[in-house]
Amino acid sequence: MDDSTLAQRVQSAVAALGVPFRVVPCEPALADTATFCARYGFAPEQSANCIIVAGKGDVRRFAACVVLATNRLDVNGIIRRRLQARKCSFATPEETIAVSDGMQIGGVTPFGLPDALPIWVDARVMAPPEIIVGGGSRSCKLLLAPAVFKRMPAVEIVTDLAR
Repeated sequence: MDDSTLAQRVQSAVAALGVPFRVVPCEPALADTATFCARYGFAPEQSANCIIVAGKGDVRRFAACVVLATNRLDVNGIIRRRLQARKCSFATPEETIAVSDGMQIGGVTPFGLPDALPIWVDARVMAPPEIIVGGGSRSCKLLLAPAVFKRMPAVEIVTDLAR
């Protein structure tokens, strides 16, 4: 799926939630969080990463987790237990693209994901007045209020999803 199709799908999903947002274009080579924040002037404390995690077991299970850039996901603690898996890890780049219906690492966003994929948001993401999060491709990010997650039926706000 090309970047413009992904961006359109993601922006349509956000617009359907009825919240204001701003698209922040970026160079794909600068999409990784630390580089993006340094280049475009955003604080890591307001940058949220959406990471696809994979639970290993008889059945491979996936979830999308949203965490501030200043925190680390508790992959083999709370996430492993929530996925009911023996062990968890970040999904591979190939798994991420497949599970997210085309999104690459550095552009993954909780908006426009397949309905069957659980989305867990660390409670700390809800604190800043605005967050910057992936826009569906490595070519853009979205700036919006984290209260948007309360409008998404597939989202669960989780205390201590990250450390």
